[in-house]
Amino acid sequence: MPDRRPRADAVRNRETVLAAADALFTDSESARTVSMDDVAAAAGVGKGTLFRRFGDRDGLVRALFEARTDSLRQAVEHGPAPLGPRTAPRRRVLALLDALLTFKLANRHLSRALEETGSGSPYEATHYTWWHGTLRDTLLLLRGPASREDTGVPEAPEQPLDACAFTAHALLAAVRADLVEHLLGAEGASPEAVRAQLAAYAARVLDADGAP
Repeated sequence: MPDRRPRADAVRNRETVLAAADALFTDSESARTVSMDDVAAAAGVGKGTLFRRFGDRDGLVRALFEARTDSLRQAVEHGPAPLGPRTAPRRRVLALLDALLTFKLANRHLSRALEETGSGSPYEATHYTWWHGTLRDTLLLLRGPASREDTGVPEAPEQPLDACAFTAHALLAAVRADLVEHLLGAEGASPEAVRAQLAAYAARVLDADGAP
């Protein structure tokens, strides 16, 4: 069987392109100001090469984000506590949110670039649905077998959006890159303060939900 692994030079070229794009997004006010021409020039490759490899600018942004979050995703899927799947659910929810926020604090421009891509609903993007699914599944474990009758709250009618799915959306809204940028920029908050406020907010949400 022929070896289908990428050639070493192709891997190097890809890393060069991603590094060039990363630097451009870091120095830009908005992802919209960075063009494929800019990235090609900075990386020293033809624009056609970029389109063949990444499809368009949105594809390039997604590829860069995935490359930067690969180690974090591996830790969530297969790692030890506090991010890994064997962690106690409540501790894991708080750790997942803090890890995602910490990444966005360290990669503010890239995270904003990803949210500013114009490729459909941000809530249907692969990276978002993965984080949402992970949080939702952990929240389901946290709720356990308790029913709404146990807490005296009337049972809600059948609907496509369950409580854990909604809570996962609400918690992820608190780590949106545009909100992080506003808090750090317009409101002058420190990264440590934002992390502390997120932890306190998430804890209140979990406690209010009546989870064990």
